[in-house]
Amino acid sequence: MENIGLEEKGLRTILKESISDSASRDDATLARLGKKPVLKRNFGFLSILGFSCTVLITWEGSLTTFLSGLENGGPSGLLYGFLVVWVGTLSTFATLSEMVSMAPTSGGQYHWVSMLAPPSSRKFLGYLTGWLAVTGWQALIASGALVTGTMIQGLILLTHPDYAAVMKNWHGTLLLWAVVLIAYGINTAAGPLLAKFEGFVLILHLLGFFAVILPLTLLSPHASAKDVFDTWMNAGLWQTQALSFSVGILGNVFAFLGGDCAIHMSEEIRNAAVVVPRSLLTGLTINGTLGFGMMIATLYAIGDINEALAENPQYPFMSIFHRAVGSTAGATVMAAIVVVMSFSATTGCLASASRIYWAFARDRGLPGWKYLKQVSPRTSIPNHAVLVTVIISIILSLVNIGNATAFNGVISISIAGLFGSYLVAAALLLYRRVTGAIHERQDDDTLTNTMDGNLTWGPWRLRGAFGTANNLFCCIYLLYVFFFSFWPPGKDVTPQNFNYAVLVFGTVVSFSVLYYVTWARKVYTGPVVEVDH
Repeated sequence: MENIGLEEKGLRTILKESISDSASRDDATLARLGKKPVLKRNFGFLSILGFSCTVLITWEGSLTTFLSGLENGGPSGLLYGFLVVWVGTLSTFATLSEMVSMAPTSGGQYHWVSMLAPPSSRKFLGYLTGWLAVTGWQALIASGALVTGTMIQGLILLTHPDYAAVMKNWHGTLLLWAVVLIAYGINTAAGPLLAKFEGFVLILHLLGFFAVILPLTLLSPHASAKDVFDTWMNAGLWQTQALSFSVGILGNVFAFLGGDCAIHMSEEIRNAAVVVPRSLLTGLTINGTLGFGMMIATLYAIGDINEALAENPQYPFMSIFHRAVGSTAGATVMAAIVVVMSFSATTGCLASASRIYWAFARDRGLPGWKYLKQVSPRTSIPNHAVLVTVIISIILSLVNIGNATAFNGVISISIAGLFGSYLVAAALLLYRRVTGAIHERQDDDTLTNTMDGNLTWGPWRLRGAFGTANNLFCCIYLLYVFFFSFWPPGKDVTPQNFNYAVLVFGTVVSFSVLYYVTWARKVYTGPVVEVDH
């Protein structure tokens, strides 16, 4: 018995030393980037994989946003568009994975641009990229919370059809407020348990897929293969079907948005330089597979889309569920799974967005940076950044009360902001790659992969010509999506269908440049080196 006790004590000692060594390596990696470790590393591979999957929620997202692709592209446009976006996102995530492996910080894109850009422009380009990323994530939270809130309205409409006579925009806005406030509580009061919460939601994400797709495929009447694989639509009356397809593809893009959330949690992940790339690509493979299966099942069960739109104009998938199972209770349970997953995605988005707010404030890139960069000594969570993110989401939601179409510009700006930040970083990586400016990694304590440091590859990357080809394809795909993110859904533009993203995007860029010229250039010098070397 005494020997067993000694063995157990020895095992505990080994485990503690192993954890300590891992933490020391993570701290050393961060120190080489010039940053002090402040946040607690609560996430391992499985927990951050759950986090990535439950923010991405592609099979759920493909249901909530498929209406735009159905109008511009039709069933076939939706299906083939999904494949195009899946391949493009895989290429994008592989490129982002190379950069996060080089510099695993919560700053993400703006830090990478600052280290990759030519010396003459790195300060301004890094600053502008930071604003694009912050804008994209902020818009993603507001739009994700609105989708969740209005889906709750859809559930009410499913169970009480007479609600259609009294349904108002402000109902959805109030529900949006409830969603972001509950997400705020989870991120702050229960912040240290966020990793466990996301692990539980991952199980629901996987089991919920089967709970929805099995009744959908087994109980619903099926369309023909031609209806699914060779039926095109052009409700926007564009000059060509290819143009209509390109406009409609944005619904699928939105379904894949936010999967890079793990990048902005890097300073809370153990062995982030390896774990983040693996979790990004594993999560995308899982979500893409589930999303493609759900897309095919929904298109085979779609029936008369006009009937579905008449019953539930915002979220016709709920009507499709209802007709498939022939039961209001059954359809409500199936749709409720999607609503719960949408809420969990908003909760994860809030965590990621607050980290990039915090990181950019730490480097003095935002107004009120001294307030935003503060971290709770009790939970090691940037509570002020979380609160400001919530407040801005609530302010943005007020637009929806007056004009729901104008709020759609907020949804489009999430694509434009994030893809714009990806594009700048990916283009600069390609430039440095082909000029041979990035060297092999050296295990020493010299400053690297920051403003004035050497550029070295991380432990994860795509080597040789394949890496260069993927990087190039990524840039082409990002430019394609960024360009069409500003297009309206129809050729004949009216105030009702105008895409206000171009106005919002121009306003944000103009404000950031004005703030830079008048104040930020005096205090923002790029990623701040916080440790001595």
